[in-house]
Amino acid sequence: MRVELRSVPDCPNLASTQRTLHAALADLGLPLAVAIEVVGDYPSPSVLVNGVDMMGGSGDGAAVCRLDLPSEGSIRAALRQAMGAAPDIAATGQNLAD
Repeated sequence: MRVELRSVPDCPNLASTQRTLHAALADLGLPLAVAIEVVGDYPSPSVLVNGVDMMGGSGDGAAVCRLDLPSEGSIRAALRQAMGAAPDIAATGQNLAD
């Protein structure tokens, strides 16, 4: 499983999305190290699970400030779905970012 948090420098919505993502990871017993933070020219912030943008975009594109932030519930649902594809990895607690 690969989880990315993409943002532009100084994104005003980044801290809120980080907290939401970290809470969802903790709720599912996944290590925080599962999430890779990437700063660059992206719609910001974007949470991608296995390359799929949580909010339906591509995760690529112009550097813009997003207002359609994912909820903790939607992040948990995407993580659970990804874990279903690889439950043995989630159970081991290993770094899932690889």
